[in-house]
Amino acid sequence: MRLDEFTGVNAGYVLELYERYRQNPDSVDAETRKAFESWTPPAQPAGAQPQATAGPVDIQKIVGAANLADCIRRYGHLAAQLDPLGSAPIGDPSLSAAAHGIMDDDLRRLPASLVDGPVAESSANAFEAIERLRRIYCSTTGFDYAHIFVPEEREWLRHAAESGRFLPPMDAPSVEAVLDRITQVEVFERFLQRTFPGKTRFSIEGLDMLVPILDEIICGAADHGARHAVLGMAHRGRLNVLAHVLDKPYAQILAEFRDPVAARSLRTDLGWLGDVKYHAGARTAAPRGQMYISVPPNPSHLEAVDPVAMGMARAAGTSVDQAGAAQFDHSVTVPILIHGDAAFPGQGIVAETLNLSRLPGYSTGGTIHIIANNQLGFTATPEDSYSTSYASGLARGFKIPIVHVNADDPVACLEAARLAWEYRARFGLDFLIDLVGYRRYGHNEGDEPSFTQPMMYKKIASHPTVRESWSRTLVEKGTIQPEAPDALLKKYFSELESTYASLKPEQEYVPPLPQKPPAGTAAKAATGVAFDRLCEINDALLARPHGFTFNRKLERGLDRRRSAFANADERSIDWATAEEMALATILADGIAIRMTGEDVERGTFSHRHAVFHDANTGKQLIPLQEFPQARAAFEIHNSPLSENAVVGFEFGYNVQEPRRLVIWEAQYGDFINGAQVMLDQFVTSARAKWGLTPSLVFLLPHGYEGQGPEHSSARPERFLDAAADINLRLVNCTTAAQFFHVLRRQAALLERDPLPLIVLTPKSLLRHPLVASTPRELEQGRFQSVIDDEEMRAQGGRIERVVLCSGKVYVDLIASERRAAVSSVAICRVEQLYPFPHVALKELLDRYPSVRDVVWLQEEPENMGAWSFMHPQLEELIGHRCPLRYIGRARASSPSEGSAAWHHANQKLLVEQAFDLGDRAPEPSMVLSKEV
Repeated sequence: MRLDEFTGVNAGYVLELYERYRQNPDSVDAETRKAFESWTPPAQPAGAQPQATAGPVDIQKIVGAANLADCIRRYGHLAAQLDPLGSAPIGDPSLSAAAHGIMDDDLRRLPASLVDGPVAESSANAFEAIERLRRIYCSTTGFDYAHIFVPEEREWLRHAAESGRFLPPMDAPSVEAVLDRITQVEVFERFLQRTFPGKTRFSIEGLDMLVPILDEIICGAADHGARHAVLGMAHRGRLNVLAHVLDKPYAQILAEFRDPVAARSLRTDLGWLGDVKYHAGARTAAPRGQMYISVPPNPSHLEAVDPVAMGMARAAGTSVDQAGAAQFDHSVTVPILIHGDAAFPGQGIVAETLNLSRLPGYSTGGTIHIIANNQLGFTATPEDSYSTSYASGLARGFKIPIVHVNADDPVACLEAARLAWEYRARFGLDFLIDLVGYRRYGHNEGDEPSFTQPMMYKKIASHPTVRESWSRTLVEKGTIQPEAPDALLKKYFSELESTYASLKPEQEYVPPLPQKPPAGTAAKAATGVAFDRLCEINDALLARPHGFTFNRKLERGLDRRRSAFANADERSIDWATAEEMALATILADGIAIRMTGEDVERGTFSHRHAVFHDANTGKQLIPLQEFPQARAAFEIHNSPLSENAVVGFEFGYNVQEPRRLVIWEAQYGDFINGAQVMLDQFVTSARAKWGLTPSLVFLLPHGYEGQGPEHSSARPERFLDAAADINLRLVNCTTAAQFFHVLRRQAALLERDPLPLIVLTPKSLLRHPLVASTPRELEQGRFQSVIDDEEMRAQGGRIERVVLCSGKVYVDLIASERRAAVSSVAICRVEQLYPFPHVALKELLDRYPSVRDVVWLQEEPENMGAWSFMHPQLEELIGHRCPLRYIGRARASSPSEGSAAWHHANQKLLVEQAFDLGDRAPEPSMVLSKEV
């Protein structure tokens, strides 16, 4: 780079070095001396003092001017007038000329080229250029991008801010359109306040410009070819966004306020519960009719919707209709997340979601974030809510550009919106708008905010709305007639009044009741695959690409797989083989699969090798993307070590594209604890609250092997506590074939009977011979919700006890020495815990007319596992036929023992009690055997 190409602060530094060299050549290094020997400083504009002969003081002025310009660009946002209520900005000493040893007169004598950029091109001197910088960086917009480390991005942002190229047009039609829009926004809120006083709506007032900002972003995205926008937001302004951005009819919103459900119309048989209106979602066409806009429903866990919306956007932009890897095109979809100013820094899921933004399996090609900043939480001020300088501070760590903007300045707001979309379109990265406004009422309309913020609410009470301020500005400029603003008010009030007067709530309010599938749909699903077909697909999956070198330890496993289908009746199919064959046959059926999870590519226990790595080059091979029988795409990604955001993301992906099989696997089953909000608020209740029909699959390693409280239980009791109205399926399979069929059943039911599927998968049993199945069972079988003890029934003996159990403990029982010694105990497996297999269990128990008692045996403590759920179900099923007994660990606050030795002792006693038909009291232990 030539010396005369340096600009701004760099030019000042070069001139300072040159002056040092001119006075004493030895004061600079040899390379710099050589450069200066043939260099002539640039000529100065007419009237400017020549710098070639400037003394040391002049050089300091030059450097000071360059440094001042740099500080304004970096820290000007600290002096910006961002608060509509007029509070003083933070400020910074470095923004004054005096801090750099210069005065305004010095700046007038220096060339504008020292400041550089678009402002210098039209300025007569440095003073004029600096003043223009102040108007850009210290007005009602605070450009905050000094933390962006990529030079190309930083230079683009700087030029975009200083060139004014994203300022909205100020012709009469454009400014009148803004007035029209914010009048709609204000009238809607005022009408609701007047008509339904005190009813909660979380009004947008004080942040009215949010709607025009969304208009600008969505229309800009549509003009660039996007076809789907997903808006994730909490409550503030939600009804206004639904009405004016998604065109949700006024009649429907007003009908929801009227709440037309009467006692005579209640249908308790439907199990429909619904949700409050400010949690509701919607989907409609954009104002220009060029794209779909979706707002997913969201509970009061504020930021929980963030990853859901991102997952929806990822799914909408992903093509899976061809075999191989899924293809994501970020240009066709755009996620927009609207955050609360207290929630953005306060809720950890925001950081988890931001972390997804650049990960290969989760990137959306840039999410546009808007903080609806009313400078107040419920009652907590910023000082109580976050430790950063701004509510947006968290975004700086993720290198996201931030624009702080005063919500009372429509021009600045629209410029921020245009800048956000253009940056996203150019770089495919996140962008954040910190929309600083206020909240006209309390946290909700029934709250009295002056109890805790009396001074702020005195200001708000006398503060004009953005519509009033903008109207006054346009009238003063002569852009519109003085009567125009009132005419718009009357127009939109009349529209709402007319709609309300003609309202028929029982017709307008139609909740989205989920449709129940035909009875027996799941049981009738055909899941078997012809033996020849299985052999062909297995051979294709094992094909070795030319030049690919497998790890030597994996070679042996691949060789075993080649012989797995040599004999249709040999127990050669282990868990991993059954899984891969299930996934492959689903792909061959034309159903795309997305599989993610914590180390899911290899599997926590090295049982799965969905992605091979060349031992010499590291090149990846994914057989499920390569085999020729596939008719749909397969994608697999290791998820970050997060549960909450990741499960939310996969939920969003799943509900956006319900015809794809979406699977998430935890490293250990208990890790699902980290996603409890997502499970409770979305996965298990979305059907009842919002009419959604998720079918997300969870693979949760579960089973007691002495690994302590944190690696034993996937907490099935929590799923069973939430199980109602047939809202999920929970299985605990004990054979590879069962796992094969349950996955294929889930794929077959995606459109006919979609439900979330929770699979308690094994750990120690992944390679256990008693779990292995035959190829014939993959061909001819189907998933069995209950499996009888065929061995004991075949002996024809008198069965005195039926032990019902689920999962790994079954293997512990049948592998025990007591199994052969006691022929009067049948060990039967309940493979599907929910929906409760009432018919299958009744048929099973009817086969044992001489039974003395029925036992529910589990590894978990009495207050965990399935017992609390199974107890009333089994009592009703057994009736007075015989007693029901419980065998398992006693109630505990922790899922399991911390000592492996203690675990094995209790596990041994648990097995012994299963075969002990006497009345011997249990030995002192955590294990409990009792009649109930």
